[in-house]
Amino acid sequence: MATVIGLCLRVKLMRSLPPRYKVDIRVAPGSHATETAVNKQLNDKERVAAALENPNLLDIVEECLSPTFA
Repeated sequence: MATVIGLCLRVKLMRSLPPRYKVDIRVAPGSHATETAVNKQLNDKERVAAALENPNLLDIVEECLSPTFA
């Protein structure tokens, strides 16, 4: 779940910020059992690109980023 949340944050920032900004997503120390692996996965461009090529995962990210109205 931390990976999906981090991926949503990364995509939102990548879409919102100009390309000259470097986005670095990190899990808070001690907040996740596999903190190092999650950090490595979220900050690897190839892994992020591969994740976003997955249509199911891309749908989850798009749903996460879509505006919600109550």
